[in-house]
Amino acid sequence: MGVTAATATREQTPAWQVWSGLGIVYVVWGSTYLAIRVVVEDLPAMLSGGARFFIAGVIMLAIVAARVDRSVLTSVTPRQFAWAAFCGSALAAGGNGLVMVAEQSIASGLAALIVAMVPLWVVLMRRVSGERVAGVTLLGVVVGFCGVALLLLPGGGGHSEPLGFFLVVIASLSWATGSFASSRVTLPSNPFLSTALQMMCGGLLMLAIGLVAGETGDVHSGAFDTDAVLAWVYLIVFGSLIAFTAYVWLLQNAPISKVATYAYVNPVIAICLGALILSEDITLTILAGAIIIVGSVAAIVRQESG
Repeated sequence: MGVTAATATREQTPAWQVWSGLGIVYVVWGSTYLAIRVVVEDLPAMLSGGARFFIAGVIMLAIVAARVDRSVLTSVTPRQFAWAAFCGSALAAGGNGLVMVAEQSIASGLAALIVAMVPLWVVLMRRVSGERVAGVTLLGVVVGFCGVALLLLPGGGGHSEPLGFFLVVIASLSWATGSFASSRVTLPSNPFLSTALQMMCGGLLMLAIGLVAGETGDVHSGAFDTDAVLAWVYLIVFGSLIAFTAYVWLLQNAPISKVATYAYVNPVIAICLGALILSEDITLTILAGAIIIVGSVAAIVRQESG
């Protein structure tokens, strides 16, 4: 049975490039939950998030246009653009956007911990799509969801509100959908062009949602606190231009089981930063949930990589 072009690309990608990309995603994305929490304290979630991704996408598109042959830009087919729009909407708007809304009522470290469910959702999607999944992997999924259920118990998430939990769970499902689709559909061959289109489309959807939700009423000069603006700029440069680009590149050039390892590194970084800088609570229940979720994800990734 022959291998697909995407599979061949992943097999040929140098290991140092893959691990460099993973290192960026590990560290930068682990810190973005803290930055998001700072941003949404003063700025409207969807509008600020949408502006973040759209601006980052425009910058990336300008860089691509300046560095590649014009034919690369014009070779994007309607089908490729449609899939880029879908993946960008699922990753940026559904995934990151809902996290931004949720962090108005949930701790940043806890949000990162629940987003760690992404590999669990991906396993279920693989099973539904007809792939054979090992029994040990499915057991790991069950254990991971038990860890999430533990956090949903009264008082399990500290002072966080139930709506925040629900939104982050949906965000993790949306992020998993975008990740799952990215490794199986036909996207623009240039990963940086693909990233630009995904960020622009996802950003535009977030802006539209923010406008419909009436977030413009929250935009006023007093909302532009220095910390919030600096955190927003950090999200554009590091969270979107650098880390999101690295993530999309990884999805097209590395096995998804290896890419998924970020899911059990990010929560550790996010929880530590949230506790150190924002004095967020780390209860025994959160610690227990973290051990269960992170442990199950690590076991699944190890099983799938073997």
